[in-house]
Amino acid sequence: MNTAYPKRIDRQPSTLRIIIIPIISVLLGSMTVLVPYIASMPLLPPFGLMILIAWRLIRPGIWPIWIGFPLGLFDDIFSGQPFGSAAFLWSAVMIFIEIVDNRFLWRNFWQDWFLASLSIMLALVGGLWINKVISDAGNVTILLPQIILCIFLYPLVLRVVAWLDSKRLAR
Repeated sequence: MNTAYPKRIDRQPSTLRIIIIPIISVLLGSMTVLVPYIASMPLLPPFGLMILIAWRLIRPGIWPIWIGFPLGLFDDIFSGQPFGSAAFLWSAVMIFIEIVDNRFLWRNFWQDWFLASLSIMLALVGGLWINKVISDAGNVTILLPQIILCIFLYPLVLRVVAWLDSKRLAR
């Protein structure tokens, strides 16, 4: 057998890459708040949550339903929210998506976009509510630019996650 050419049939992707790429992408998405950015209102989307939702909708069986808790705890370290708020909200989002996924046997891009937008919006409003319990955080209208930006950026995040998925499964 000639070994000059790589084996293309029945190839196995790296097990480490299959496990690590989705987790690292969510963790890096959560760390985007470290980018120097000055604003008078919240505008930076929660990229960690958006990447988590995109992975969940692209590959439904990739993670267990409880993965939102540890990844949310990591996001709490960087986001400045009260510790445990993202862990709770991300877990609630994963449960919500699981319920909707079991309810509908088929989905298309528009339904996934709506589901992701609704999940992100509810997580942002939930984070505002948690902050409002602790201090005066303002009203929901302050989140409208951030919500709109999240809705329009989600297809781009989905495209990046699809590219990462192709790299994850490559040899």
